[in-house]
Amino acid sequence: MNNLVCFCFGYTEEDIVRDVVANKGTSHILERILSEKKNGACNCKTRHLEGG
Repeated sequence: MNNLVCFCFGYTEEDIVRDVVANKGTSHILERILSEKKNGACNCKTRHLEGG
């Protein structure tokens, strides 16, 4: 279960599951990704293998 999910920040499925469990159902990783995307730091269209 180590599939890369976030190509911009390198998060895997395992990272996200661990984050949700540790934070009682809330994902701090998702919050970070959304914040970074809002600030223009997300580059999925070029980093994701399928064009994000």
